[in-house]
Amino acid sequence: MPALKNRVFDLVMLVDDNDTYNFINRRILEQNQFAKNIEVHSSGIGALSYLEEHLERPSKLPDIIFLDINMPLLNGHEFLYKLEQISKAVEDNKCKVVMLSSSGDEDDICQAKEYSSVINFIQKPLTLEALNTL
Repeated sequence: MPALKNRVFDLVMLVDDNDTYNFINRRILEQNQFAKNIEVHSSGIGALSYLEEHLERPSKLPDIIFLDINMPLLNGHEFLYKLEQISKAVEDNKCKVVMLSSSGDEDDICQAKEYSSVINFIQKPLTLEALNTL
């Protein structure tokens, strides 16, 4: 896969149930001009609905999804499973996922890496250094 460093993405999605993290992460992405557009969802269900709604319009799909693991109703692992079920864009490698979590649990990390769409696992908070590791 080509390096992501020094690239400005068209659309990045943040999926986290914590509004404070969403605010901070959005600001970091904006300040570092990481993406032209940022789509924020406070639930995995809302993010999946957005993706399903835009499956036929690849330009509206995110290049990268920053995904939290520990969320109510639909956690990050369940989100990944459902994403792979619905999304041809994942098969075409359009949507890459970066797990962005406060969890340091080795099981969470191993389970996340089982999905072909997951390209990295970063512990919160998101930083410029973490963006550069992509």
